[in-house]
Amino acid sequence: MEPIGLVERLGRWSSGRGALYLLLAGRIRTLIDEGELPPGAPLPPDRALAAALAVGRSTVVAAYDMLCGEGRIVRRQGSGTRVAGPPPASSRTTTEVPAFLHLLEPRDGVIMLACAAPDAPPPELVEAYAGALPRLAGITGDIGYHPMGHVTLREAVAERYTARGLPTAPDRILITTGGQQALTLLARALIRPGDRVLVQAPTYFGALEAFREEGAVLRTVPVTLSGFARAIAKERAVLAYAISSFHNPTGTVLPGSARQRLVTTATQAGVPLIDDEVLADLGFPGQPAPPPLALHDDSVITIGSLSKLVWGGLRVGWLRAPAPLVARLARMRTVLDLGGNIPAQLAAAELLPHLDPLLRRGAAERLARHDHLRAELARHLPSWEVPAVPGGQTLWVRLPHGDAQSYAQQALRHGVAVLPGAGLAPDRTCDSHLRLHFLASPADLTEAVRRMTAAWREYESRPSHAPHPPAMAI
Repeated sequence: MEPIGLVERLGRWSSGRGALYLLLAGRIRTLIDEGELPPGAPLPPDRALAAALAVGRSTVVAAYDMLCGEGRIVRRQGSGTRVAGPPPASSRTTTEVPAFLHLLEPRDGVIMLACAAPDAPPPELVEAYAGALPRLAGITGDIGYHPMGHVTLREAVAERYTARGLPTAPDRILITTGGQQALTLLARALIRPGDRVLVQAPTYFGALEAFREEGAVLRTVPVTLSGFARAIAKERAVLAYAISSFHNPTGTVLPGSARQRLVTTATQAGVPLIDDEVLADLGFPGQPAPPPLALHDDSVITIGSLSKLVWGGLRVGWLRAPAPLVARLARMRTVLDLGGNIPAQLAAAELLPHLDPLLRRGAAERLARHDHLRAELARHLPSWEVPAVPGGQTLWVRLPHGDAQSYAQQALRHGVAVLPGAGLAPDRTCDSHLRLHFLASPADLTEAVRRMTAAWREYESRPSHAPHPPAMAI
C-alpha cells in the first residue's frame, strides 16, 4: 500500500487525546478489525508513512511495534510490514477520499473545511415541504417507486432548462439522489475497465472516485481545457468530464469561446461529454449562471443538484441527457434503489420555481464569507497564494513550500480539517495545493485560520522544504 492510500483511510486519527503513537495504532487496529485493511495487505515503510503523516519516525515505529505485539501485523526484514494472515482470494475496497471519510467521523470539535455544502436547511425548504404536503396527501394508487423520478419534479427541472434557453422535455430528465448518484450511474453505463476518461486537473474528487470504481484509466488536461483536442486524439478516450462553471475546486469559469470549442471537439470525436453544473448557480452578485454546454450541442450530458444550492441533506439531483440514455440509466437505477425519496422530490418541485431569491441571498452571504476568509489568510498566512474567485464555494490555495498532504495532517492535530490537492488530480500535479471552503460562519472561519496558522508554524519548524517552483496555469 502506498503511504498516501493509508493516510487517506486513517481519517482524523490524530484528533483525539493521548500519545500520537497510541492514536495511530488505535486507528490502524480499527481498520484491520473492520476489514478495511485485509489480511496480507502491505503497510508503508516507517519513514514513508512518517513523512506522509508529518510525524517523527519513532511514532510510526512505536505504533507498528504495538500492533506487531498484538499479532495484528507482521514485520519481516526484506519483505516489509503486512497485516497478519494470508491475503483473501478477493477483497473490495471502499472509498479513500478524505472528504468522504470525514463524513464518517464523529463531530469532535474539528472545524470542517474539507467538505463543502450549506450546513442548515433554509426557511424556503421548510416552506416547500409544507407546500408539498397536500400533494403528498392526495396520492392514491401509487406505491411510490419512480426510478426516473416523480413526473412533477422532472417537469419542473425541464421547465428550468427551457427557461435558460435549452428546450427540454421531461423524458430527458432523470432524478437522482444528488449529483453523486448521477455520476455513479453514468460511469457504470459508459465506462468499461481500461477505458480512458479525460478529466481536468484538479477536479471534483467524487467524479474521480466514480470513474475509478468502474476501472477507468484517467487522463488529465488543465482546468482551462487547453490541449483537449490533442488529448482526445492521443488517448482515444470514451468519455470526457468537465466542470465549466465555478469550477470545483478552483472557482474558475470557462470562457464562451472555449466552451464552444470543447463541445465541438468532443462531438466531432464522438466522445460523450459530461457538463457538471452542480455549482453553476453559485455565482457571486452580478455573476449569473453561465449558459450550459448543451446549448452548443444537445447531446451533452448535464448534471445538476439542489444539495449544493439549498442544503447538503436535500439529496435531490438530476441529469439531462438524450432520452434513450435516460431510459437506460433508469433501468440501471431500478436495480440500485427503485427510485428516490418522493416527499423530498415533491418539496423540490415546490422549491424550484422560487429558487432564484434564495440564490441571490446566498450569493451575497457567500461573497462576504469568501472575502472574510481571504482577508484572514492574508493577515495571518501572507506567504500563501489565495486567488479570489467569481463564485462557487471554495478557494484553491497554494502553499509556498512543503506538501499539502503532510500539512493537512498537521492541521488536523490542531482541530481543522482541510482537503489536500493530491486527491483532486490523478496525475498528482496539485501536491502543493489545499482546497478550503468558505461556507462556515465568519467566527468559525476566523478560528479555522487561527488553527491553520499554528499548524503552519509547527510545520515550518520541521526540516526546511524547498520553495515550490512558480505556479503553472491551470
